[in-house]
Amino acid sequence: MGLDLIERRPTRFPAEGKAWATILLANAMCVRQEYYAAFARFLAGNGIHVLTFDYAVPDTDVTVSDWTQDLAAMLVEARKPAPHLPLLFMGHSLGGQLIGVTPGNEAVHASLHIAAGSGYYKFNDRMPVLVRALWFVYMPLFTPLFGYFPGKTLRAVGDLPRGVTWQWRRWCLHPDYLLSEGDARGSYARFNAPILSYSFEDDDINTKPGIDHLHSSYSNVIRRHVHPRDVGQQRIGHFGFFNERCRDPLWMEALDWLRGQVSAGVAPTILARAPQHTT
Repeated sequence: MGLDLIERRPTRFPAEGKAWATILLANAMCVRQEYYAAFARFLAGNGIHVLTFDYAVPDTDVTVSDWTQDLAAMLVEARKPAPHLPLLFMGHSLGGQLIGVTPGNEAVHASLHIAAGSGYYKFNDRMPVLVRALWFVYMPLFTPLFGYFPGKTLRAVGDLPRGVTWQWRRWCLHPDYLLSEGDARGSYARFNAPILSYSFEDDDINTKPGIDHLHSSYSNVIRRHVHPRDVGQQRIGHFGFFNERCRDPLWMEALDWLRGQVSAGVAPTILARAPQHTT
């Protein structure tokens, strides 16, 4: 038993009919690309070329910062079949956090963020005991012992390379999360693509305050906070958006927004720095 090594391995979902955009789907931490297949097929069925991938784990020393290089490479890869089409981006959790510090992100025309927020541990008031145990007990104890974080065994997050574990832990113990790293805050401010950011009332991992905080440093954001009952769902949480039961209205709503950004022809005027909220 040990850490599974993972190749980047992109997968394409060609658009059905006449394509009007290309989109890269970027994963949450420890979530494989297959999880997004239903959403990818939905987008492809509505005229968007889709690319999914996995963050590479070539060894246990890989860091979260290394994964921004994976993202940068996949932004280039996504455009290859149709470089003339607008490039869109969808980031789930970690994906929406990293796009702001990813080289080449100026190519993105519009960005859809799902449950992407600050991982600072004090923003999580839903599972305070578990969260503190993760950062202050499990990770410091088991990572040196195993040479990686054995999250699958502990039923916490998932298996993480040693480099990812220590960098992510450092961020999660800092009030500014990844914005504490180098010029990350400046990089966020320079990312001018329009963003539609979803949060969910029953998300126990990334709560609304953490998502608000992270997106306050992006420069062009519309926030959408969703109560499951208001969209006919009993539960959505951190992962449920990608279940086909959310096709109507959430998938359709997100698709309509992306289509609107492309139809505009140019990036819309930058909004005020503070996120705008809709219900």
